[in-house]
Amino acid sequence: MTQVTVRYDDAIVRRFALATLVWGVVGMLAGLWLALELASPSLNLGIPQIQFGRLRPLHTNAVIFAFVGNGMFAGIYYSTQRLLKARMFSDMLSKAHFWGWQLIIVSAALTLPMGVTSAKEYAELEWPIDIAIALVWVVFAINLFGTLAKRREKHLYVAVWFYIASVVTVAMLHIFNSLAIPVSIFKSYSVYAGAQDALVQWWYGHNAVAFFLTTPFLGLMYYFMPKAAKRPVYSYRLSIIHFWALVFLYIWAGPHHLLNSAMPDWAQSMGTVFSIMLLAPSWGGMINGLLTLRGAWDKLRTDPILKFFVVALTFYGMSTFEGPMMSLKSVNALSHFTNWTIAHAHAGGLGWNGFFIFGMLYWLMPRLWRTQLHSQALATAHFWLGLLGIAAYVLSMWAAGISEGLMWKEFDADGRLVYSAWAEMVPPLAAMYWVRVLGGAMFISGLLVMVWNLYKTWQSRGTVADETVEIEVADKPAEATSSVDWHHRLEGRPLAFTLGVTVAVAAGGLFEIIPSMAIKSNIPTIAAVRPYTPLELAGRDVYVSEGCVNCHSQMVRPFREETLRYGEYSKAGEYVFDRPFLWGSRRLGPDLQRVGGKYPDLWHYNHMLDPQSMSPGSLMPSYRHLFDEELVLDDIEKKVAIFHDTFDAPYTAYELDHTEILARAQAGQIADGLVQQGLPDVRTKKIVALIAYLQRLGTDIRAAAATETAG
Repeated sequence: MTQVTVRYDDAIVRRFALATLVWGVVGMLAGLWLALELASPSLNLGIPQIQFGRLRPLHTNAVIFAFVGNGMFAGIYYSTQRLLKARMFSDMLSKAHFWGWQLIIVSAALTLPMGVTSAKEYAELEWPIDIAIALVWVVFAINLFGTLAKRREKHLYVAVWFYIASVVTVAMLHIFNSLAIPVSIFKSYSVYAGAQDALVQWWYGHNAVAFFLTTPFLGLMYYFMPKAAKRPVYSYRLSIIHFWALVFLYIWAGPHHLLNSAMPDWAQSMGTVFSIMLLAPSWGGMINGLLTLRGAWDKLRTDPILKFFVVALTFYGMSTFEGPMMSLKSVNALSHFTNWTIAHAHAGGLGWNGFFIFGMLYWLMPRLWRTQLHSQALATAHFWLGLLGIAAYVLSMWAAGISEGLMWKEFDADGRLVYSAWAEMVPPLAAMYWVRVLGGAMFISGLLVMVWNLYKTWQSRGTVADETVEIEVADKPAEATSSVDWHHRLEGRPLAFTLGVTVAVAAGGLFEIIPSMAIKSNIPTIAAVRPYTPLELAGRDVYVSEGCVNCHSQMVRPFREETLRYGEYSKAGEYVFDRPFLWGSRRLGPDLQRVGGKYPDLWHYNHMLDPQSMSPGSLMPSYRHLFDEELVLDDIEKKVAIFHDTFDAPYTAYELDHTEILARAQAGQIADGLVQQGLPDVRTKKIVALIAYLQRLGTDIRAAAATETAG
């Protein structure tokens, strides 16, 4: 044995931990304001930057990447150094990672409210920020793998396995999903279109949940829960099965977000099968964590930290049961597009990730400040406020979601829709929206109690410095003696381990995505579907910028109630020119895929100006600013050229040579019709482009149907 002195870098842990608290407050306050906007739409205040469509992606990015992300990094930097018995590879890289990540978050906070978005859920940031994310992630990866290379503990503990899987997979997901062709510094178009874009996006979206919100936190669970309980992990063998089954199976389940859609049926079925299979390893991890507390149940009654950890694991188990159940087509037919999905997401994000971070910080911060937690009573009060708050939130959204799904599907004795108008289904949800506000306020109140408690703890801090320890390092690794000694040997070879993880997670992506790209019959084309006119393309960009996809879907599912309410069900071939796809994941308003030609231009004009005048009870805010903001067409020629030259959109030579002229002419036609009805001339305003886009939706399919009928 050799004795060495190690000084851990705790300054980087403190930075990430404090950032976690700051961004947690910001992100959750944004969420509370969004909940208030749904309960009382007047709180949109007529300010575009805080209207629901623009504020929602800021909330999700702030909670996922700022709050949860910083908490994850704090835990990883603390535990990795102690598990590997080595300081991080580079202090400079640690600082670059921290400040780079905070700059990315600030960039998101500045651009998303301004309408600069790619509209891809959980990946809304535009291409310059995407590049910055990739670079900062590479810095993090180099720092982690560099530390692995200089480690003094040759055996890799289970927590490190999950960190490796997270680093590798998030990089792969982010890069492939973010591939885009830039138009300007604030605008790009996805290299994927329609159904292909949907498959890649939810391959990313589902596995961002898996490898950003789940696997790293399972690694943290394997470190911090045994530390807090002062008990060893229940089962090493179970951790091996849990890890490899999870990282292999998770990557296949993304298509369960696209059930009953225009996605090829084989992809939907594959998503369902693997989602059900995921239940076993997910619960294996939960059981391994909970049974780690065996013999420590008495401590659970008095220790708020263990309370947070147990509730976090319980929410993890609940969410990983609910997810596979929602992946059954029959259940998904009721739950999808409703508040049930919102309940599921918040049970995971706040119940699992949030509670775990709270417990981890209560354990971690006093140790980083060399003092005792200011108040166990306040921590316990936080626990109950948070638990009652998230319970009220999830239960109210479950009730709202099931109510929505049933109202959408309800027929009377004569076979007619009971709720034919969307506005009829809004009032029954009002009480549940207010319960959500109450639950969210309680949850945030608990967070503020935590901030105060930790502030008082900081005030009593001792001499704050990096921890220095004397450790004994074996001259050679210990020989494995268990029946899983093959895995023990693998844990001593980080490169081989990482390659194994890469193969495991890449398999699902390759077998799902490549067929959808390479086999043309998976996305059959429709001859009548034409690319958007220049003005319609500009209007679609306005639609994307305003975040309309956060409230409206463009996917009519093949259900009787949907075809009666909206029109012909959607086909994959309709979306071949849609970059990005806009199928949506939530309906706060009706589906819009067949809205083209359903109402006159005047209706759309008045609806965007004063939604409640056209649809009483609507939750939609006024988009009055679109009537004042100028429609800038300086880059429309470049946009159309990109669609023609790069994406093979069949524009004619005349259209390419007269792009702006054609856009102005179509705007003039719409504006002239409105002027004849006594309205102001809006030919140079953004609203005219948006009307053009909305009036186009679904018309190609009607044209194709008319042609077939005539034939």
